[in-house]
Amino acid sequence: MTARVIVTEDLAPAPLEWLRARCPVVSAPVESGAFESSAAQAEGLIVRTYTRVDDGLLDRLPALKVVGRAGTGLDSIDVGACRARGVRVVHTPEANTRAVVEFVLGALLHVERPLVTFDGPMTLPAWNEARRRALAPRELAGRTLGVLGLGRIGSQVARAAGALNMRVIYHDLRDIALADRHGAAPAGLDELLSRSDVLSVHVDERPANRGLVGARALSALKPDAVFINTSRGFVVQEHALAAHLRSNPGARAIVDVFDPEPPTQASALLGLPGAMLTPHIASATVRAKEAMSWVVRDVWRVIEGERPEFEAGPMRQAGPRDFS
Repeated sequence: MTARVIVTEDLAPAPLEWLRARCPVVSAPVESGAFESSAAQAEGLIVRTYTRVDDGLLDRLPALKVVGRAGTGLDSIDVGACRARGVRVVHTPEANTRAVVEFVLGALLHVERPLVTFDGPMTLPAWNEARRRALAPRELAGRTLGVLGLGRIGSQVARAAGALNMRVIYHDLRDIALADRHGAAPAGLDELLSRSDVLSVHVDERPANRGLVGARALSALKPDAVFINTSRGFVVQEHALAAHLRSNPGARAIVDVFDPEPPTQASALLGLPGAMLTPHIASATVRAKEAMSWVVRDVWRVIEGERPEFEAGPMRQAGPRDFS
């Protein structure tokens, strides 16, 4: 039977079985024969991070009604091209928030308070030496966290950091109601950069954010600041970040997203002692993956002619990018 929905990347088992109980589904990457044999009749397409939905792919799916992104960002989906063809785009904007927040705080603690462990008997001198090596020069309490982008994830990072008694400031293109700031104080860009002991980036996929953090922004940071990017790889000018780390031995960078992914041998960040690189795992929990995979519900709603719960909004307007 020809598939009614094509799934190009892994989904959690329960949501996938839920969808299969309602219609024929094929799981196949876009270049496979299984995809090609089902493309002409497919009404739904479900993707995750690495399937590019553009005019070329849409041309192969003439009956398509809906694209479901099992996740938050729409970087890989040409929403305008979909709309021009009457194809709706749905996603799961709140599914991975808690996972990313936990990752940001956990990674920051890993950098600032690394654990010294042991697995066998120790002499008293070795014991004392281990305790000496474990002495952290700083606590998070009282330090300033700067949040660049106080959206769904950024606001919850602010809230969690506040619970650890960090001072939190933020910069965002939008005016944000006091109740939605979770204790964070607004700051101009220059103030955000110069005051932050930790700068965590949580911006969206608008084109103006490409290369947003470059040499000028990084030079405004404190020489021992911790820089964290879990948003998009293209937000950061990688060579500028590498130069910043080389020039400031006390600086640290926690980088979970890259452009391209995976990074190639040409990546300027590889091998730098100040860089902690992780393979796009900020949202990698079983719970978050299942929550993202429930995009199947909205895909099915659209196929059945119903209103989806989480449809992608209007195309974001380009905001200023004035601190590269």
